[in-house]
Amino acid sequence: MMEKVASKRGLQLRSLISVLTIVAVWEAAARAGLASPLFLPAFTKVLGEWWSVCADGSLPGDLFTSLFRAAAGLLLATSIGVPLGIAMARNRLLHWMFDPVIALAFPSPKIAFLPIFILWFGIYSISKILLVAFACVFPILIGTFAAASALNRVWIWSAYSLGTSNFALLFRIVLPAAWPRIFAALRVALPVSLITTFTAEMVGGGGGMGATLMYSQRFFESPTVFAYILTMLAVGLLLDFIMLRIQQAFPAWSPGQ
Repeated sequence: MMEKVASKRGLQLRSLISVLTIVAVWEAAARAGLASPLFLPAFTKVLGEWWSVCADGSLPGDLFTSLFRAAAGLLLATSIGVPLGIAMARNRLLHWMFDPVIALAFPSPKIAFLPIFILWFGIYSISKILLVAFACVFPILIGTFAAASALNRVWIWSAYSLGTSNFALLFRIVLPAAWPRIFAALRVALPVSLITTFTAEMVGGGGGMGATLMYSQRFFESPTVFAYILTMLAVGLLLDFIMLRIQQAFPAWSPGQ
């Protein structure tokens, strides 16, 4: 146990040293004039700009807008992907109907559909939410389908032999057994939702982190650009850390348990 804790702390220390090294090299390169401040502002200047945009409320407002769009799209994708994935695993007709559509749409670059979504739903939140849902539904659906299809058939037959209804079978056997893989699919879809949201805002405008980042870039406000990029990175890392801790708090949710 002590060795495991020491190994974990060693990994955290190495990660911290790596990050601090990058920051130190960044600051030294900027201060030494190896790159123009227009292209690489000093890290301390970026921190100062980050504090300014936080203090005036612009960054928190943009972050709330982007996170709302990402969360709403992810929730919509989950509400569609999980039930449909289970239904496809349990019903051959549904699998036959939807499998070609999924095979066609899954590998496509989802951001390429942004002009259509903007044309149909406008440049503000609705188009971004629906695009996020479109991008996230496929990994969730495929993960759910794989999880539900891999269930031990003996469990299903035993439940039916004991008179279990289809409704009870779904909530007492199928979902609990498939949930570890479904949760893993959600963890994959989470960064997809953030990437899609930020990219859609960069391309289509309509407010949010991506739109402000591109606006700042057009006016050569490099410290603001880097402040927003660092915030995006930190948010993605924090949300993935939260998902990982949730998975660790419930070992039965980890694949292979």
